Amino acid sequence: MTEQDFLTVTDSRTGQEYTIPITDGTIRSTDLRQIKVSESDHGLISYDPGLLNTAVARSRVTYLDGEAGVLEYRGYPIEQLAANASFLEVAYLLIYGHLPSEGELAGWVEDISMHTFVHENIKDFMQGFRYNAHPMGMLLASVGALSTFYADANVWDNPGSTDLHIRRLIAKVPTLAAFAHRHNLGLPYVYPDNDLSYTANFLSMLFKMSERQYHPDPRVERALETLFILHADHEQNCSTTAVRVVGSSHADPYSCVAAGIGALYGPLHGGANEAVLKMLVRIGDIGNVPGFIDGVKQGKERLMGFGHRVYKSYDPRARLIKQAADDVFEARGTSPLLDIALELEKRALEDDYFVSRKLYPNVDFYSGLIYQALGLPQEMFPVLFALARTSGWVAQWLEMVHDREQKIVRPLQIYTGDRGLEYKSLTGRG
Repeated sequence: MTEQDFLTVTDSRTGQEYTIPITDGTIRSTDLRQIKVSESDHGLISYDPGLLNTAVARSRVTYLDGEAGVLEYRGYPIEQLAANASFLEVAYLLIYGHLPSEGELAGWVEDISMHTFVHENIKDFMQGFRYNAHPMGMLLASVGALSTFYADANVWDNPGSTDLHIRRLIAKVPTLAAFAHRHNLGLPYVYPDNDLSYTANFLSMLFKMSERQYHPDPRVERALETLFILHADHEQNCSTTAVRVVGSSHADPYSCVAAGIGALYGPLHGGANEAVLKMLVRIGDIGNVPGFIDGVKQGKERLMGFGHRVYKSYDPRARLIKQAADDVFEARGTSPLLDIALELEKRALEDDYFVSRKLYPNVDFYSGLIYQALGLPQEMFPVLFALARTSGWVAQWLEMVHDREQKIVRPLQIYTGDRGLEYKSLTGRG
């Protein structure tokens, strides 16, 4: 090793100097524990609320460079995958680490098709929800309930069993998502049609009525396929971390994915595209865009769908999703909200206030418009996000349970409360 492979730390409390190895641009936080004031001292702890500068995994699944606007799945640029691959092809890539051969893809698609149906008890379980239950809550509960149907669900170290559960999850989440939507509408559930593609089958379960067989518009089917690919994984975000945390206890994959859905249920994670739509509705007219922009600059308004926690340049997914939006509106007709969105994007990208702050459109800016054009209510937006992200969650879960460095997650805390208080009876508490 060379000198640059180490971090030298001098503790001002003791004058002691420590040498900490640097690997892949990181230090191990446990190496800080050698820095002590006394032998009885626990050692130095790093404090990182929100894990803003803490790596929790070594992963080969997704590469993300926010400064350069780069997103890759297993080394493949998202632009190439979105333009050429099917969603199930991308799901296979994420989970198994390589693009499938023709035979592997055929077997994978056939296996997924075989497992799209759910047990009738699950249908009864779904029917127990109130008519206006949030579909994300129904998806969360029903995915978690799947673990009770498979006795070996938590046998994570049996490859054959694990593969079967992976296929079940990828296959059944669209069915449960569609059932949740139909439940809200008071419509009968539509069973899977395995003669259709993965995405076309999902559209059929959402929208089929009296027709003998449902055939979606190819432009709509491909646009939704693109959205699923763009949402399939996104490195160590809130929901993926939730999946890994629960999975560290060797919980079954259904419970782990349910944990991811729970995290995505939060409006700060899965509700961004819904917030964009609400903003566009509030703007109301293309002529109100300049006033809204001024309001944002003055701190009176919030610009939703711009900027990203990770991306400091144009979100590469936003460019791709804009094309998908064009295809959907061509098939379904345009929307007044689209005109507002285009004008808002144009003015923001021409304004140094936003450009200097690196506030560019992100993937959520157009995805809500697409879902709305498909005829879906806003409550279903995070459900479609969860459907696509299941493939990434499963890939991350599988990688985590086979990583020998991983242990059950047990973070430390810095206690700031009282100590040594004496218990008093009710009459003596005053």
